[in-house]
Amino acid sequence: MDPVGTAATTGSAVASMALGCWELQERTGKPVKFVQASSAEIFGAATQVPQDEATPISPVSPYGAAKAFGHFTVSAFRSRGLHASSCILYNHESPLRPETFVTRKITAAAARISLGLQDTLSLGTLDVSRDWGWAPDYVRAMQLAARHTDAADFVIGSGVEHTVRDFVAAAFTAAGISDWEDRVVLDPAFVRPADPPRQLADSSRARSVLGWAPDVGFDELVSRMVAADLAMLRR
Repeated sequence: MDPVGTAATTGSAVASMALGCWELQERTGKPVKFVQASSAEIFGAATQVPQDEATPISPVSPYGAAKAFGHFTVSAFRSRGLHASSCILYNHESPLRPETFVTRKITAAAARISLGLQDTLSLGTLDVSRDWGWAPDYVRAMQLAARHTDAADFVIGSGVEHTVRDFVAAAFTAAGISDWEDRVVLDPAFVRPADPPRQLADSSRARSVLGWAPDVGFDELVSRMVAADLAMLRR
């Protein structure tokens, strides 16, 4: 964990970019639009489920705190006349995820196990719930926010909740393995401290104001990630 580095890259960098956009707008007189990729981590262990734009911001990790700083910074520059929007992104997945993220760790392991290259998958828990979506869908939401007439905050998520267990089952199924339970080992070393137990998006504002909706569902996104891992291993 590097809270100081996280604050610099995830928090202070947003302030630098927003300031640059505002100064350019002031200097040229031409409107500049800025979109911050915020995170559901700003809500921490929210008691409100699902979460929307009015959910209290109460992060429980250095990353969430840095994202919260960026989120508030966007709001501050919006009040100064910058077209600054904050898209509060829930978990957005693709084969480009590194294996340090649990989703890619799962799909890569399922692919390796199906090919006989690995025996088991070690995880901290199967019970944490998340709102998982396809990353390109979320990029499209940010594009829509940048193009919209009015800047605002937008929660971006599928609105469907799944556990890590669901993700593991979907990944092994996509890899052609039905009896996955004996291949998963729970290891306390992988349990994250202060991990929010439930994250679920209410993206009603994005759907009504931006006309946004995700195109790729949960099973399809897991299947795509497993397929990409299998293709990589078979090269």
